[in-house]
This record gives sequence, structure tokens and C-alpha cells, in this order.
Amino acid sequence: MAEVVTMPRLSDTMEEGTVAKWHKKVGDQVSEGDLLAEIETDKATMDFEAFQVGKLLYIGIEEGATAPVDSILAILGEEGEDISALIEGKGAEGNKEEEKQQPENNQQIETEGKQDQTNKNEDRERLADSEDEGGRIKISPLARKLAEDKGIDLRLVKGSGEGGRIIKRDIDDFQPSAVAMSSFVHLKGSGGHEDVPVSQMRKTIAKRLAESKFSAPHFYLTLEVDMDAAMAARKSVNELSETKISFNDMVIKAVAMALRKHPKVNSSWLGDKIRINHDVNIGVAVAVDEGLLVPVVRNADQKGMAAINTEVREYAGKARDKKLQPEDWEGNTFTISNLGMFGIEEFTAIINPPDSCIMAVGGIRQVPVVKNGAVVPGNVMKVTMSCDHRVVDGATGAAFLQTFKANLENPLAMLL
Repeated sequence: MAEVVTMPRLSDTMEEGTVAKWHKKVGDQVSEGDLLAEIETDKATMDFEAFQVGKLLYIGIEEGATAPVDSILAILGEEGEDISALIEGKGAEGNKEEEKQQPENNQQIETEGKQDQTNKNEDRERLADSEDEGGRIKISPLARKLAEDKGIDLRLVKGSGEGGRIIKRDIDDFQPSAVAMSSFVHLKGSGGHEDVPVSQMRKTIAKRLAESKFSAPHFYLTLEVDMDAAMAARKSVNELSETKISFNDMVIKAVAMALRKHPKVNSSWLGDKIRINHDVNIGVAVAVDEGLLVPVVRNADQKGMAAINTEVREYAGKARDKKLQPEDWEGNTFTISNLGMFGIEEFTAIINPPDSCIMAVGGIRQVPVVKNGAVVPGNVMKVTMSCDHRVVDGATGAAFLQTFKANLENPLAMLL
């Protein structure tokens, strides 16, 4: 008996997914555990394995196409089995994305059910080679989708596939040269506009942060930290250690230690109750092309700065390659967003649910400071903490920041 395979929910925030690649084609035998497809979610591209057994009779979402969770992804069954009723049943639920990507309607499926599906897939590949103003551009559907998401002009990309066809690797490796960029500007002109499709990640960022901003009553606390001692300690540690720690690693450790002392800040608003978390799991915002990902350093209060550095670097690489797994980004109890490396002195951030606070970290600046009654050069860093007033009061947030400040201004305590 035929079984429907639906678009899976691969994360708690996933509402729709994009098929990045099919590993099976219509007519292939599928066994339990076989890699069926690669699904792009709002945070990563993940392998999707089959849980059923049978021949692949129908593909509901082509490569590069997007559909809501629970849409028909595929149908498995016995060769020659009539699956029109299954397709009609799902079609009645209004799967608009499926209708856009699947050129056969239900009537055609009933009358042409035995037509060779492999030939149809090859036809779609040929149709994916599209016309452009500069001439004919040969490109795979997945490469076209990636180029649209990244805003890449296909006229600047050289294809390495058969017959000069642009494939995924060409988009991933594309680096525009200065000459190409100047040509691009000339082609675009100074007027008009360009509409860029919204990626799955950007849709989720928009939804979650809008909900946070408009539902959680934010207030903000800003503090200056004297970084002279932290800079000296970092220099000494890096001279002796093979793992070079960053100021961000020191900030994560200082926050983690302060959260252990102020558990009310390490909490979440759950509507009818406040959850005070016993584990200190720090979410670290990582910038990628499509937006921000927030992998989690678990039990950060129990880890040294070298271990934190190694973990953050690994997460950052996986985030940029879209290889993060759900366990990498779930379970945060506090979030840090650091823009200091971009020259930003001070900013505010929107709370990352379900946290009650997020810390925005600016860059270190050399300014005149007063020490022992004299004006001398000093290094200061501004941090601003956004707090959910339903959970954290001003005095609670201020006490936490004072502990955080003390940790950074006395870094030897963090090394013990």
C-alpha cells in the first residue's frame, strides 16, 4: 500500500522547507534509512532519511522548490500502484507550492499515471536552462535558487558543469572581482530596483524577532567596562597557549560566571510561570549571508576560555556552511551579540526567545579615563543588555552587569 512522505519539521521554528537535492529518482527502490533528500530549513541544510520501504512513485516538491511542513514530499509504494487518490487528498488541503512546481494536474495523473517519470524529470532539467538579457544561461534549479538567495548576477558566473552549465559549486565558490562588480553596476544602471526573494532563514528571523519585540516589554541597561586588565591577561595567555582566545571568549566566560551568581537573569517567560534555568547555555550570534544563526555553548560556566574558543569556532564554521544540527542551536538561556569587530561602539539587540535577556557588545575604544586622580589613556568597552521586564527588573539587571564588569576587570578570577 502506498505511503505519503511529507515535508518534515526539522526544527521547532520550521514552517516550510526547500528541497536542496534529491538523492533518489522516480522508479528507484527505497529502503528504510536510505538518504532520500537534502532539506534546507531556516537554519541549516539537513539530510532526510526514509522511514518507509517501497518504490519512489511520485515526487511532490522538485529541487529548488519550497513548500510548507506536511506537504507531499514523495509517495512510496509498489510499482504500478494507483496513487491519484492520495495526491487528490493532499491537493484539497491547498498545497499551492506543490501546484506551482508540479506541472501535471490530478486529471493528467489519472490518465498518464504509467508515463515514464524519468523522462519528465529530464524535461524539467532542460527547461531549467533559461533565457536572460545577455543570452542563454544554462543553470541547474538548485544553483538558480542559491543565486537568487545570494543576489548573484548569473551573467558574472562561469559554469563548470557539462556544456558550461552553472551548478551549485559555481555559486558556492563565486567571488566577484572588482572588474566584474564595476561591469555589474554598469549593467544595472542607477535607476530601477531589484527584488530579492526572502530566504527561509530571513522569514524565521522576521517572524521570531517581531514577536519578541512586540510581545516582550524591552528595557535597556548600558555599562562601560575598563578593558585594560582583560587586554593584558589575553596577551599573556595567548603567548603561552596554543589556543588563542578572543575578547569574545572572555565576554562569554564573564557572562556565564555572572549568570551563575544571578539566576533570575538566566530565566525564561512561559506565560503563566517563569522558568529559572539551572544550566548556563550561552547563545552566540553568528553572522551568515542570509542573516543570523545562534549556536549554543552549553554549560559555559564550567568551561575554560580555550574550550569556549574551540567550540565557538567550530559552530561558526558549521553555521556558515549551513551544517548546524537542531541540537546545536536549541536550549539557549542567554544570548550574546558582538559587533565590536565591525567597529560598532554601541547598539541594542532584540531579545532572542525564550531568553529573558540579550547582551549587545561593542568594540574596545581607547579614550581618556581618570585613574588615581589623573587623566590617562584607557581602553573601554560598552555593553547594552536588553531585558524582558516581565522577568527581570532594573535592579536585578544592574546587579548582574556589575558582576559581569567585575569579572572582566579582574580576569585572573576567570582563569582559576
